[in-house]
Amino acid sequence: MSSGDYYEVLGVPRNADEKEIKKAYRNLARKYHPDVCKEKGAEEKFKFINEAYSILSDQQKRNQYDQLGHENYTNASKGSYSGAGGSPGGAGFSADFSGFGDIFDFFGGGFGGGRRSRGPQPGSDILMRLQINLEDAAFGADKEIEVMHNEACSSCGGTGSENKKLKTCPACGGSGQVQQMNQTVFGQFIRMNTCSQCHGRGKTPEKTCTSCRGSGTNRIKRKVSVHIPAGVETGMQLRMEGYGEAGDYGASNGDLYIEMQVRAHQKFTRNGDNLETYVEVSPAMAVIGSFVEIETIDKRHVEMKIPPGIQNGIALKIQGEGVRKRGRHGDLLVKVKVIIPKSPGSEEKELYERLLEIEGKNREGSRKGFFSQFMGKK
Repeated sequence: MSSGDYYEVLGVPRNADEKEIKKAYRNLARKYHPDVCKEKGAEEKFKFINEAYSILSDQQKRNQYDQLGHENYTNASKGSYSGAGGSPGGAGFSADFSGFGDIFDFFGGGFGGGRRSRGPQPGSDILMRLQINLEDAAFGADKEIEVMHNEACSSCGGTGSENKKLKTCPACGGSGQVQQMNQTVFGQFIRMNTCSQCHGRGKTPEKTCTSCRGSGTNRIKRKVSVHIPAGVETGMQLRMEGYGEAGDYGASNGDLYIEMQVRAHQKFTRNGDNLETYVEVSPAMAVIGSFVEIETIDKRHVEMKIPPGIQNGIALKIQGEGVRKRGRHGDLLVKVKVIIPKSPGSEEKELYERLLEIEGKNREGSRKGFFSQFMGKK
């Protein structure tokens, strides 16, 4: 097992259905769970198993993964902060175990056992929309964006305590929850509420941090470097792990999702991996044939042949000048537009009149020949 292609990690074919993926995940999770498997590297393998399952079990993420490939997809989820403060704390893979309670039963009632407290909560995800031009979507790009989010307080390390020491919450006894009892005509009702003093963490600062006022986080604007892989489309989301809101002390950060919005281009449109544009030619060029110069989307100039007798609306193909995705290049389709001059010059007009005269004689000759043959037979 390697940390490479997610299908290889789970040991399933690329056309595996949801049941096959789930079954492979369950078997591998049981085998390599750190509480069961004591061999070296089991914890790292367990992480890769969950990472692969989190992508392949989500149809939207799986489609993007299949479309972009492993390297482009994983590179898109990596980024870096610029400016002071460094990278966000708690960044790391967050596994999704929803619907797999029996796995934890297999390990003896879940991690830690006993009564569960609310505990440290992971940070919330952030969704941003990023407008890019068609060139960036076709060839990929690196962008810097500004993100406003909560980060772990640098003064107290996210603990909320000036001396970085925590104590058991006196209000809830460390459970993170408090009971509220109500007496009604039907009897006593007990409701469990999140502790207002520790906000469900079960711990409170020994000495409240003056920088974050005990919250453990500060609201900060950061510049984040984003790698946009070639081939992205409007609506596609890039996931940057750990760049969302800061979680509670000891919990992971949320993720940053960047949704692509590709702006329309003046000269080019996209159709799958192909780009489409047009070229204007004169009636003479269409009849006789010619060569024209086409500007590609990356500002290069390519010579294209107009074959004799080309019809209006026909598209000619220039190979390899389309969207460059996963090592494959789409094509550039150039639609021919035959432009009729509205106000021809005197010389042009004279030539068109001569051409019209020739066409008329040809048509008249055809009619005469037909009637001569007909009358001769009579």
